[in-house]
Amino acid sequence: MNRTHLKTTLLATALLLAGPARAAVSAEEAAKLKTTLTPLGAERAANKDGTIPAWDGGLTKASPGFKPGDARPDPFAAEKPLFSINAKNMAQYDAKLSDGVKALMKKYPDFRIDVYPSHRTAAAPQWVYDNTFKNATRAKLVDNGQGTEGAYGGTPFPIPKDGYEVFQNHRLAWVGTYAQAPVRVWVVTADGKRAMASGGVQSFRRQFYDPEGSLEKFDGYAGLGKFVVSEPGSKAGEAILAHDNLNASNPRGLWQYLVGQRRVRKAPSVAYDTPDSVTSGIGLFDEAFMLFGPSDKHNLKLVGKRELFIPYNNNRAASAKVADLVTPNTLNPSVVRWELHRVWEVEATLAEGKRHVVPKRKYYIDEDSWQIILFDGWDAKGELWRTNYTLTLLAPDIPAVIGNMFWGGYDLQTGAYYLNMASNELASQYKVVAPLPRSFFSPEELANEGAR
Repeated sequence: MNRTHLKTTLLATALLLAGPARAAVSAEEAAKLKTTLTPLGAERAANKDGTIPAWDGGLTKASPGFKPGDARPDPFAAEKPLFSINAKNMAQYDAKLSDGVKALMKKYPDFRIDVYPSHRTAAAPQWVYDNTFKNATRAKLVDNGQGTEGAYGGTPFPIPKDGYEVFQNHRLAWVGTYAQAPVRVWVVTADGKRAMASGGVQSFRRQFYDPEGSLEKFDGYAGLGKFVVSEPGSKAGEAILAHDNLNASNPRGLWQYLVGQRRVRKAPSVAYDTPDSVTSGIGLFDEAFMLFGPSDKHNLKLVGKRELFIPYNNNRAASAKVADLVTPNTLNPSVVRWELHRVWEVEATLAEGKRHVVPKRKYYIDEDSWQIILFDGWDAKGELWRTNYTLTLLAPDIPAVIGNMFWGGYDLQTGAYYLNMASNELASQYKVVAPLPRSFFSPEELANEGAR
């Protein structure tokens, strides 16, 4: 091997080991965000047959008399399903159904999805659109595709080139800046028994989206979250705190307060395939919020974009009585709204030398809001094992489509399932609040709340 060939080989090897490190798009390509693409990067036009409409700005006006914390009304309450899909006719719609949805139909003969007219309601404030336009030409992947630099206050990669950029868009999707909600976590066993696994208050500080901030002043922590448990009595006082970073220069922080130990402890195990205690172990920690913590145990492949039936605009479900929504086997099909939307498909496969109980997953990310709406997971034998969902909440008061609340998953092998971060029948829904100080999300404050 001559010296020139050796240098070329070594350089190629180094680039391969370095992982994704794509440059930002050109100014000419970014200009599409003001013409053929929406300000966040979705296709502005309708699909070929008009079953997915053109984006016309989304829904940005709250209902008259709405106050923060109110249950948001269903703006499409008068609509009826266009059709339903179940095990008997699913073959007709095969190309537009995820593997997990088809598996539920095969497993439960009574399960169906009611498909309604599609409404592209996702929206964000103008300053988020402006920042997204800036990010398009300045943001770049770092840390082997696990981090982002050069982005602030908007979608980092509105014109994505790979699965790593799509995942970063999900992590940094617009859902408001400061928010809180009382929530409960419902689990249903294989024999149809429903129980509340946890209940408490979830708080968010999405400082990446502080309208008073800037790229220059940003400290590198994209969002802070805290869940303090108040029920059932056996769990009251438990809490989880997370400081999610934008890149490796700011270490991710995870803490737990356990009542029995009466102290705050760092919790590095609250990640990956550790069973999620909040869901009584039915879910895994990296399934929380549809994606929680690092994803570096998998390689990500951007398969492309496709049309898919997904849960969307589910304000009616968010206001339903728990007994009417959380039913044996599955969520009540009569309450959940499904629509046809374009989604990005990302396939995650186990990286060489890594271990994970779910070695393969397929994720479906809404093109308008950049949030994961569905994903499926396969076990080591190649058998479909898990399917997860979020029932997107339409919040025109923010404005946003909320995907980080009201989510859950099915264990297709045991028959158990859960619904997490649900505010049904509680005093308040996901609401924007006054700025929550950083000290509110400190380990010291976590200890104070747990000890009360």
